[in-house]
Amino acid sequence: MLTKTDLFKIIRNKYFISVVAFIVLMLFIDHNDFFAQLEHKRQLNELLASKKFYQEQIDQTKKNLANLQNNSAALEKYAREKFLLKRNNEDVFVVSQENTQKILMISNN
Repeated sequence: MLTKTDLFKIIRNKYFISVVAFIVLMLFIDHNDFFAQLEHKRQLNELLASKKFYQEQIDQTKKNLANLQNNSAALEKYAREKFLLKRNNEDVFVVSQENTQKILMISNN
């Protein structure tokens, strides 16, 4: 069993003091301390999620581009929706989503 004097000898040991100082340095003081590593890990996870999202967006855009290049009906639909193009004897009515939500909010009251 350890007595106070034995414990005091262990604490005063130069190797014990060096190990404790090293642990304190690595956990709290160093530029790449434990908490910085946790923050870097969190940022890495966020970046990987962002990369996945943008890769899905790129794949969807490539799919849409291939569809527009190969399908004339899809090209006409895209032009009509995005650029408000119309045929000669046609009228185009634009309803914005923002105005629709305001009307729904007013009608609910």
